[in-house]
Amino acid sequence: MKVLLINGSPRKDGNTSLALNEVAKTLNEEGVETVIVNIGKKAVQGCIACGMCGREGRCTFRDDLYNQVCTIIKDGIDGLVVGSPVYYGGPNGSVCALMDRICYSLNGYLKFKPAASVAVCRRGGASATFDRLNKYFTILNMPVVSSQYWNMVYGQTPGQVALDEEGMQTMRTLGRNMAWMMKKLNVAEDGHPELEQPVWTNFIR
Repeated sequence: MKVLLINGSPRKDGNTSLALNEVAKTLNEEGVETVIVNIGKKAVQGCIACGMCGREGRCTFRDDLYNQVCTIIKDGIDGLVVGSPVYYGGPNGSVCALMDRICYSLNGYLKFKPAASVAVCRRGGASATFDRLNKYFTILNMPVVSSQYWNMVYGQTPGQVALDEEGMQTMRTLGRNMAWMMKKLNVAEDGHPELEQPVWTNFIR
């Protein structure tokens, strides 16, 4: 089994990375392979709603970040974790731009795969960030993995989240719960519920 963790911080070795590494370490201890992708400091192209992904099975933009994530997801993952620092009470805009494109173009590969979000902040905005990222999962039939508290860790300067003992424990609990859920669901072998044909109600006459 394999979990993809996306570090939505431009700082490769910052506090978001430390939080995700704690989740990954626990997953590894539970026998789950992990791969971490760092969003980096380059500008991230957002979705332009062109609809090409519906016809081509991938986003029309071919940037390296998307290509890397696309390849990992298409090769097969069993779970997804997305972490982000808090910017003005919400997730980093770059990770949202990437997730918009991933969820539009690769939703068929993500359905029924357990997922979780992680928010890292100095003081406030973690709950809103956590909620915003979880919306990607709940629209794609992805079971959301819970922990002993909301998945948030506190720290300002690099490395400070390691001092948040409760937050780091929450990350470890998240890792164990995700491993347990993936093993119990085993979507690859056991399949998933049959979905109805989508119905669109737009209230436009």
